[in-house]
Amino acid sequence: MSGPKPAPVVALDVPPRVKPSRYPEPFASRMAGRLKRGLADAVGPKNIGVNLTILAPGGECALLHRHSRQDEFVYVLEGEVILVTEEGEATLRPGMCVGFPAAGAAHQLVNRSQTPVHYLEVGDRTPSDMGTYPRDDLAAHLGPDGEWVFTHKDGTPYS
Repeated sequence: MSGPKPAPVVALDVPPRVKPSRYPEPFASRMAGRLKRGLADAVGPKNIGVNLTILAPGGECALLHRHSRQDEFVYVLEGEVILVTEEGEATLRPGMCVGFPAAGAAHQLVNRSQTPVHYLEVGDRTPSDMGTYPRDDLAAHLGPDGEWVFTHKDGTPYS
């Protein structure tokens, strides 16, 4: 059985997300320096997510976090970015990649340079995933509709 013919797109022509972050405040504003283009959403795959992310100087990709079920992969295209984990930090340069198995090390990327960083981030879309945030009062659950629901760690909702 054959489906529709794949339609190639130019990654930088994919419109960026309208909202820079799905986090509630006071966390969302910390992602102001992040621009994501949903490449997989633009070309059709449903079981993986692929974003072209541009992180401005001083920007953070996410809070320090880990996923319970989803694997993540990052490949740096341009610029230098700091990989922050609970164990320490490392500089990632163009051509370098790093992976984060589900339930593994908490991680985040931070741009401490003076130039934008461009990287690809790839993740699966495993249902019932949960995000934990070791340094912040935040918990995340992937709802059945594919949307993230954020609460305080004690389960109370953010207003």
